Amino acid sequence: MDYISTRGSAPALDFRAATLAGLASDGGLYVPREWPRFSADAIAAMAGLSYADTAFRILQPFVAGSLDDANLQRLIAAAYGDFGHAAVAPLVQLDHRHWLLELFHGPTLAFKDIALQLLGGLFAEFIDPSRDLTIVGATSGDTGSAAIHAVAGRPGISIFMLHPNGRVSDVQRRQMTTIQAANVHNIAIDGTFDDAQALVKALFNDAPFRAKHNLSAVNSINWARLLAQIVYYFYAAVRLGAPERLINFAVPTGNFGDVFAGYAAAQMGLSVGKLLVATNVNDILARALNQGDYSVGSVTPTTTPSMDIQVSSNFERLLFDLHGRDGIACAAAMAVFEATGKMALTDDQRTQASALFLAETVAEDRMMQSLRWAWSQCGQLIDPHTAVGLAAARKHASALQGPIVTLATAHPAKFPDAVERSAGVRPPLPRRIAHIFERAERFERLPADIDALKAHIAGTE
Repeated sequence: MDYISTRGSAPALDFRAATLAGLASDGGLYVPREWPRFSADAIAAMAGLSYADTAFRILQPFVAGSLDDANLQRLIAAAYGDFGHAAVAPLVQLDHRHWLLELFHGPTLAFKDIALQLLGGLFAEFIDPSRDLTIVGATSGDTGSAAIHAVAGRPGISIFMLHPNGRVSDVQRRQMTTIQAANVHNIAIDGTFDDAQALVKALFNDAPFRAKHNLSAVNSINWARLLAQIVYYFYAAVRLGAPERLINFAVPTGNFGDVFAGYAAAQMGLSVGKLLVATNVNDILARALNQGDYSVGSVTPTTTPSMDIQVSSNFERLLFDLHGRDGIACAAAMAVFEATGKMALTDDQRTQASALFLAETVAEDRMMQSLRWAWSQCGQLIDPHTAVGLAAARKHASALQGPIVTLATAHPAKFPDAVERSAGVRPPLPRRIAHIFERAERFERLPADIDALKAHIAGTE
């Protein structure tokens, strides 16, 4: 299978090259040229499979030509061997309609582990041994620690991870900054996540710098990361009756990557009813899908910092399909957005999107109510991001057919203060990360300036 850019000008690449490139040379994002389709019988046959075996069946058509079956199975086994639950992504029932899909049992207690443990192995498999790879990423909280854990100590790979200074939780920050591996470089940016993300994109759009330092990406701009996330939609759905019944998913999201993986699953034949796009008050996605208003506002800090985003990179992948997979038209729309901070979806595009997506903005008080309900009525402590998704799920339940699965994206112990304020219970740190407050931190603080970032990267090599 080969991959094309959402902006239509970059050359098509195979899976290996697209994984190593991250961002396309024309500034676009890679997507499959066409979606593989699974029959109803093939989906039903996944019901009794382990998570690893499900992943193998889903990933196989996407990696064809770049990985043989034996190596794919080896990488999958290595990726999911260090999870704290044998199911990898277990389902937990809340009531007769609502389920949680727990995606936080990986080494850094967040859903990003499911993708990045695999991506780390793919990088190690694909890199040219004669040339070091430089990974650059931006994180609003969880991507950074998951990516660092996946590549720390791997020969031939260096990682530079940017996070917005003072805008991630203490646990999230320390999960990054207490890793002492020599190939790990943490950078606190004076600005927002959007500022950090813009710096990363600027690096990739500087062709000479990108080539000189052999840059690659771990953010969800990298297709391989989204690919790994498709798996848990299939894994959950077949356990709740797919393909014979529709399954709905509520997804707390800021950057649109996790919910786009659900969109991909639907394109592949999974019987998805609706995908609920649940945002906090930084609601560019809800405004775009509900009103056609994709315009950047100021970032409001919240107790769900991983969603404090105003520029949702992966929305471009959906826009590409809403433009009829016309890369030139998508590029023109993105050029307007990048120049003005605004873009309007047409009525036809909104209608197309509404066939699968519902969008909901969840304010802090509703998030807290949802978190309290999960604890008091169901005995489940959840993190604030998951509570945003659950609030959207509960609001729209009466209009939906079939089960509603809320993606539980982080362990509640990563946000102990917010959980305690809402539920009255302070979640303890799991043993695997209980030591992080005893370890020294190591990071650099930089302004949100591209030249300062370039100089720092160049100076560490």
